[in-house]
Amino acid sequence: MSHSELAVATFRDGFNCSQAVLSAFAPEMGLDRDTALRVAGAFGGGIARMGQTCGAVSGALMVLGLKYSQTKPEDRPAKEKMYAIAKDFMERFKAHNGSALCRELLGYDISNPREYQIVKDKRLFTSLCPRLVEDAVEIVEQLLQR
Repeated sequence: MSHSELAVATFRDGFNCSQAVLSAFAPEMGLDRDTALRVAGAFGGGIARMGQTCGAVSGALMVLGLKYSQTKPEDRPAKEKMYAIAKDFMERFKAHNGSALCRELLGYDISNPREYQIVKDKRLFTSLCPRLVEDAVEIVEQLLQR
């Protein structure tokens, strides 16, 4: 199963978008699936259903961080490389989707209970979000080849 297929299947199984993206890459990033699901748990719905940064974006940035981030304070080149790759990810995701903010992607602010219900009624979580998860995973795969 590809990363995209695994991430979308995980999302459809009831995990949030951030969990889906991070867990799809977890084994090769040195994480077990349960740890990945726990680490990413609060980032769904634009961070705790606040409509902020899309959870698929957060999960993708976690994957890139696991691959490229500095682990020693003096490793400034790794820090700069990580920021450049993260910026590249953000630019690509925004170019594909118009935004990286959950509330803009959905067209509703899910921190508002009334608007959250509209998103549920319109089934945007099942129609739009899997595509965003897949998009984030595909961009991550491209950036992991650097």
